[in-house]
Order: sequence, then C-alpha cells, then structure tokens
Amino acid sequence: MIDSHVHVFEHNPQFRFAPGAQPPAEDASPEMLLELMRANGVARTVIIQVIHYRWDNSYLLSVLRRYPGIFQGVCRVNPQDPAAPDELSRLTAEGFRGVRLSPAGTAEGDWIRGRLMPPLWRRCNELKVPMTVLAPVTRMPDLVPLIEANPELTVVIDHMADCPLDRPDLLRLLLDLARYPKVFVKISDMWVLSKQPYPYPDAQDQVKRLLASFGAQRLMWDTNWPVSLKQLPYAKIVELYRDHFNFVTPEERREILSGTVQRVWPFGL
Repeated sequence: MIDSHVHVFEHNPQFRFAPGAQPPAEDASPEMLLELMRANGVARTVIIQVIHYRWDNSYLLSVLRRYPGIFQGVCRVNPQDPAAPDELSRLTAEGFRGVRLSPAGTAEGDWIRGRLMPPLWRRCNELKVPMTVLAPVTRMPDLVPLIEANPELTVVIDHMADCPLDRPDLLRLLLDLARYPKVFVKISDMWVLSKQPYPYPDAQDQVKRLLASFGAQRLMWDTNWPVSLKQLPYAKIVELYRDHFNFVTPEERREILSGTVQRVWPFGL
C-alpha cells in the first residue's frame, strides 16, 4: 500500500511556523508516521507540504533527506508571486515531486483564473512533476483552460474536490474532468463528507461514480493523516480502503491502493 497524502510538522525552533499559523499542540513527526505505516502495512507515503509552514518547504525537505526512498514530497509555492515558477524549479531540483495549489471557492481564490497561473502550470509541465489541486468542486471549471493548455501535465484533484454527497449536479463538474486522461482523483475524506457511520456507504456511492468515470487507474486512496485524526485513527482508514469497497475487483483495489500513486509518484519499488 502507498499512501498518497499525509502531512508532517513539528514544534522545532529550527523550522519555525509561518506568522499567524495555528498548528495543533501535538507534533505529527515522520517518526510517528513511520510507526503507523509499519503497523498497518503501508510501504511508502507521499507527504504534502502542510499550510502551517506556508511557502517555506525547508522542514519537509529535511524529512525527505532523512528518509530517502520512503517518502515523496509535494511542495507549496505562493501562487500570487510572479517568481513562483522559478521557485518550483528550485524546489524540484532539491528533490520535490510536484506542487500543491489551494484556491478557495470564494473571491479570494480567483487567482486561479489570473495571469500568473499559465506560466506556473507551464513550468510544472516542463518539469514533468504533478500539479495537485485542493479546491471545492465549484472550482473545477476554472482548471479546464489550464489542463487543456498542458495536456501532458499530470493533475491530481484532492479529496474528491470536497463535493457534497447530496449534490450530484456539482459532482458532474468533477466527473467532466475524466475526459482528460492525465487527471487523477484522491478518493479521500469520505469521513468528512459522509452522513452515515463507518464504512460510509453514502460516500462509497460517490466513489462508485468516480470509478465509473475515471477508472481505478486514475483513483488513489490516502489517509490525510493527521488531519483525519479528528474523525478516525490511521488504522481504521487503512482498513476502510483495504477491506471494504466490495464493489471493486481485486485488480481495481490494487490500482487504488498502490498502482495509481506509483504511476503518479514513482518510488522505484
């Protein structure tokens, strides 16, 4: 199993949090994560730069250097900085494998439609690293011009675009992206979207619709640790994807658990 999305951070004076950040009092260190991985049969993990450090990726870089081959890292750059493409080039040269953007659904996220996006997406395409997007489902149409301008760029949509389960009309905005073969989806945060108890049959129905449109080779699981600890322990999330989902074939389950993420973030296994 390869987990496609976690965060790590520590209260460490060597790596200070961004001004105004409000991280939890408890650390989420790579050592804590490794212990959970070993206990639950997770071989490798993709770590996403946590917002507590904002655009300073130095802590995550230190983790990648401490544990080569175990983790891949996805950085953040300031999307409203004209120098963001060059910063992405620098971070990629240091070892990061992709970037994450998080446009809000409100007007403050309208930069996703702005003039600074085409050069950043183009640079990501040139560097051949994935573009990861955390955005509400209503933002999916804003991605279309950027995707169409970079048809070879791998684009990963986080957490099913946080689409409410009772809004199939909005889900269509995400399903429409299935026509672009380089768009992938993380089928995570089911525990946030669901209005039913574990194992979240209503959220599983949404996964079925995504499976029908994207196919298992473009879907991937993740734990979203430690954010997910508010709802579920790490082991229960692993169990959810490994032991439930009785609507998938064994081959589809292998794709969701490891095959897809291995293609997007190759670990050289």
